Amino acid sequence: MSKRLSSFKGPSTPNSSPARQVNQPESPSRLAESTYHRKIRASLQELRLAAHTWDDIVLIDGLKAAKTLVDSRTELDNALAQIPTDSQPRTRLVEPKLATMDKCIEQLDAVLVKLRRQFRRMSAVIDAMESILFEAHATKGPQWCKEQPLWISWSLEKFVTSVSDILLPYHRSLNMHIEIVESLRPHSATFEVSKDAIRKWVDQPFLEDESWDAIWEDLCAVEVHRWDTA
Repeated sequence: MSKRLSSFKGPSTPNSSPARQVNQPESPSRLAESTYHRKIRASLQELRLAAHTWDDIVLIDGLKAAKTLVDSRTELDNALAQIPTDSQPRTRLVEPKLATMDKCIEQLDAVLVKLRRQFRRMSAVIDAMESILFEAHATKGPQWCKEQPLWISWSLEKFVTSVSDILLPYHRSLNMHIEIVESLRPHSATFEVSKDAIRKWVDQPFLEDESWDAIWEDLCAVEVHRWDTA
């Protein structure tokens, strides 16, 4: 702000002994990245993308299908409740709702296919990172892999062995979503069962404390050079 204001006051008098600005030297690993640095950063970013795609599938595609399914069932139940007991429900009342519900179940099955694909994608990235570590062991040596920081403090080996832990919560979450879809599949599912299923679908309890964003995003922002600019 002071520099902007000084332009309204004419040229300023130079300091007779201006303070010298000292630039802190960057660590060697930040100045000269190897192929291992680039591969690990790209792999971590691929995991982030897969995790974010996972959330979009669950919270956009999946949630929409699940809510439409439950709403259609509720609307049909309410409409049927208004029909006298000695009367038969009209076909034009029942068939459109049944068609909508069947379509929603198909959409939920498609969501599960997408989630399985994302989990396989994450597993493949982890496998690739383990191959990178194996290669680095052969070319750089075990000591470099274990003790040399890639950028700030984490070594190549620590990145690879630690990030593999992320597969467990996502696998548990995948199994939970499969169970939820099975609980919603019967048209006889009660409103209470359906409401609880949607709550669990949105909350994703297995990912609450162990998702990518919960653990890895802030860590990579600190530990990985050029994390958001590469």
